[in-house]
Amino acid sequence: MSSSRQFSPAASPDVGVSMLDTAPEVHLLDRLAVVFKHVRLIAAVFAIVVSLAMLESYSATPLYQSQARIVIQDERSTAIGTLNSSDPAYWQDPEPYFNTQYRILQSRGLARRVIRLIPPPPATQPTAFARAVSLPRQLINRWRAQPVRSDGEAPARDETAAESAAIGGFLAGLEIAPVKGTRLVEIIYSSPDPKYAALSANTVAREYVQQNLDSKLQNTNSTLDWLKGELDKQRKVVENAERAMANYQEGQNAMSLDDRQNIVVDRLKSLNEAVTKAKTTRLQKEALQRQLGDLTPDTAGVDTFPGLAQNPTIQEIRQQLAQLNADKARLLQTRTPNHPDVAKVNASIETANLRLRSETGKVLESIGNEYRTALAEERSLSASLEEQKRQAIDLNRKNVSYSILQREAEGERHVYNALLQQEKEMRVISNSRANNVQMMDAAEVPGGPYTPNHGRDWLMALVLGLALGVAFAYTIEYLDDTVKIPDDVTRRLRLPLLGLVPAVAGGKVPMLLNPVPHDFGEAFRSLRTSLVFTNGTDGNRMIAVTSSQPLEGKTTTACNLAVALALGGSRVMLIDADMRRPGLHRTMGLQNEVGLSHVLTGQARVREAVQRTSEPNLYVMTAGRTPPNPSELLSSARMKNLIANLQSGPFDWVIIDTPPVLAVTDAVIVAPYVAGLVFVVGSEMTRRAHAERAIETIQTGKPNIIGAVLNRVDLNRNKYYYSRYYGYHYKNYYGEAPATDAAA
Repeated sequence: MSSSRQFSPAASPDVGVSMLDTAPEVHLLDRLAVVFKHVRLIAAVFAIVVSLAMLESYSATPLYQSQARIVIQDERSTAIGTLNSSDPAYWQDPEPYFNTQYRILQSRGLARRVIRLIPPPPATQPTAFARAVSLPRQLINRWRAQPVRSDGEAPARDETAAESAAIGGFLAGLEIAPVKGTRLVEIIYSSPDPKYAALSANTVAREYVQQNLDSKLQNTNSTLDWLKGELDKQRKVVENAERAMANYQEGQNAMSLDDRQNIVVDRLKSLNEAVTKAKTTRLQKEALQRQLGDLTPDTAGVDTFPGLAQNPTIQEIRQQLAQLNADKARLLQTRTPNHPDVAKVNASIETANLRLRSETGKVLESIGNEYRTALAEERSLSASLEEQKRQAIDLNRKNVSYSILQREAEGERHVYNALLQQEKEMRVISNSRANNVQMMDAAEVPGGPYTPNHGRDWLMALVLGLALGVAFAYTIEYLDDTVKIPDDVTRRLRLPLLGLVPAVAGGKVPMLLNPVPHDFGEAFRSLRTSLVFTNGTDGNRMIAVTSSQPLEGKTTTACNLAVALALGGSRVMLIDADMRRPGLHRTMGLQNEVGLSHVLTGQARVREAVQRTSEPNLYVMTAGRTPPNPSELLSSARMKNLIANLQSGPFDWVIIDTPPVLAVTDAVIVAPYVAGLVFVVGSEMTRRAHAERAIETIQTGKPNIIGAVLNRVDLNRNKYYYSRYYGYHYKNYYGEAPATDAAA
């Protein structure tokens, strides 16, 4: 037989190798196949969960639940007008405030107030059955270093051990449930005693309302006490500030300092204006004095100078002189200079001139006097102005210290007035006794227990049991990385599938030489068909059979495959190449006195090692005695000669059983000699990682082709899968066929 012949998936459309290219579409029912496969596990988990849940339900102490309802308004609701509207608690985010109130409702402090008013009822004794069911829970609590408190608070130092336990037990039955979208809060309490449940819910609500009011009043009263002390202190501070201001006014002669400052400023302003005016007058007089300083009454034309010409008396005298000179000129036209009338006019002119000189002298003297008077007045006013400035500066200096004392007194007086106003507002708020928490609905005694609800518990147990069972099944399926179905071979191992062999009940695998179950025999006949059509019909064909690890059924597969080929009319040689742990002779019921090892060591000839079987077409060469060096023998020249002789011999098929790949490398040595290698995979026992590692090892020997056989397949365990994709319904197809049939 030529070694070029290989397994060819295209040689037969019926061979399962085509699955490598056309994997079946995953259907929803494929997922349900996991449920069918692990139905017993699911049923066990379901039964355990339902049993435990029902034990817990029927052994639990009945609990009664009652609820009271309160309303927690925003802090703004208690504001009185604008008295306390500036409190920062009113404009900050309200969410932390309400969350704080919910925690207060579950606080140990409030619970302590409640249990001091209503002590818890005596605990009821559980039945023996309930004690037995709760025993594991008690043991777990004992193992804990400290019980877990529902409120998360540490016990107060003044709590006794009994009171601390009572508070913890009370809080265990308390539940606070804010009504979404409202300011309502439900206070729910659960207890074995229905009356105590209602009483507890109502007491918690009332005590919380009262505690909230007491807290507000306490805070207000504390603030009032503080304000009273601060008012007394501030009153003394104001008195001391005003007294210091009065002492300063008295000591510095600064009484009515503000009024005096106004008078001094007015005087300073008036003097400044007067000095300016006097200076202007003095300058005018000084200029006139300098202009007329060298003139005398006898100076010609002196009366025409400014200051003289405007003098009314001089103007009158000059007008008189002008008139007299006009009269003289008129008389001289008609009279002589010595005429008495002319002489009389001359006498009048002389008198007028004398008077003019006299009056001019007086004016000149008065101008000098006026200048000196203006100068003296300017100097006097300037001196008064400087004195007034000094007084103003001194007054300003006094006013600085006085203003400081005045501002301090006004500031202290403002603080005192603010404290006094706040103290009055706080008294109004305290007297109003406003509370933003109110009782809305009181709790009523429940008519029946809310737990255990056996109907609900049954439903939850059934759903939970089923869900856990299915979850366990899928978890185990996910964690199970063994090769289970043909898809794992074709898609994960990427090997063409030659066929699958169903598992047989019992510990011993049957041989086709004896009666076998119909589906078992049919599986090997299908495997025979796959080998025939994939290897052609000309010449002999040499096949090696191996597996990744022991106990996967490679030897029984090789034996039954050889029997199936022989029963089909082919001459078959079956060789046991597993010389380390030979088992083929036991499977076939033959002696192992002379075998392959003897042939390869030259101790026997081939015809001496070959044994005939009950099937005329089947010949067997057992492994023989275990040699010390099996690998060297398989790679020896004698092994090559043996293979060559068998290829040219009278046999149609040569089946070689080789050791597992992961155990030794014998299969890798044999792989190049054969036309094809059948890789046996134990269903649900061979891990994919081991199979992949074995295939990688085999491929180092460069085999011609590798085909896989899925062995020991539990068809009932994966009934849906195999009925859907492989149509394994032999009993239905053959009707009521007997459990066993002839191998032929």
